[in-house]
Amino acid sequence: MKSKDHIKGRGAQKNTPNKFLQHIYETRDDFLEFCRLEGESADSNRTQYLPIFPKTIVNKVTSPDVGMMYSMNPYQGCEHGCIYCYARNTHEFWGYSAGLDFERRILIKKDAAKLLEVKIKHKGWKAETIVLSGNTDCYQPAEQKFGITRSCLEVFLKYRHPVGIITKNALVLRDLDILKELTKDRLVGVNVSVTSLSEETRRILEPRTVSIKKRLKTIRILSENDIPVNAMLAPIIPGINSHEIMNLAKAVSDHGALSFGFTVVRLNGAIGQIFTDWIRKTLPDRADKVLHQIEACHGGSLNDSRFGVRNRGEGKIAAQIHDLARLAKHHYFRNKVFPKLNTELHEVYKAGQMRLF
Repeated sequence: MKSKDHIKGRGAQKNTPNKFLQHIYETRDDFLEFCRLEGESADSNRTQYLPIFPKTIVNKVTSPDVGMMYSMNPYQGCEHGCIYCYARNTHEFWGYSAGLDFERRILIKKDAAKLLEVKIKHKGWKAETIVLSGNTDCYQPAEQKFGITRSCLEVFLKYRHPVGIITKNALVLRDLDILKELTKDRLVGVNVSVTSLSEETRRILEPRTVSIKKRLKTIRILSENDIPVNAMLAPIIPGINSHEIMNLAKAVSDHGALSFGFTVVRLNGAIGQIFTDWIRKTLPDRADKVLHQIEACHGGSLNDSRFGVRNRGEGKIAAQIHDLARLAKHHYFRNKVFPKLNTELHEVYKAGQMRLF
């Protein structure tokens, strides 16, 4: 049973301190109590969209645990509000909290497409798959308003450059026309995140995401249009969705996914405090069990920064998760292969564009 203080429509239930800020300003308890007694809201809970102007947009990924070399993020922060999201910690670099700020203060990179074009037109750039997004969802609700992701896809198509997409939003189907053109030359692959088949679980873990039914439909429609799909069954959280691995794998395979990946949840930085606060308010009856099982996967801690181990976990519970994943791949993905994207066309199209100047 949820706590009466639960903030509807959000994952995080509070703002945690920003470790980079010297001074922390907190709302006074007496003011909050006044608002409660007077029936007024001390917090509108509205999402703010804040434009920012970075000098570059493509990031080189140095982590050996992540299956990508380059990523780009049109947005920082994410209104989806997934309580476990590792990207929450990056919001602190912008001066915000990894908690509610991450979900309600969305930073918009309106020049993303222009910056991308500059990058992939550069004479020294050799095509490697660039992933939209390695951090926050490029098809989060802000995309419906700003359309930055679509503008970036138009650039990838113009220069015949390979692009990967990670999302849990059916809005990706809006851009089916561009994706179909990209897939003709093996220039696109889509990773669709599916963490549960239970709508109740989905609503509390990922409060502002589309339904599981729509996500599975998205996989099916993409696959029917020959756009390769990898399902991300991630993160696996012991005591919350770990029992669903076989059913999840079957469901995404039945809808056309060619492969699946997964990680064992880890709660680094401020996320450990945010998740703990959330689960004690949202699932108080099983909070201790879930937290202890997560700790058992990471050497007795919610936090795990060890390369090669942090996303896999260790110990008996993590071993059981990996055994189930292997069994699921054997049963449901035996004859399926996710294709390697094409990096050979870009130089030809880049050269062709340069001749116009």
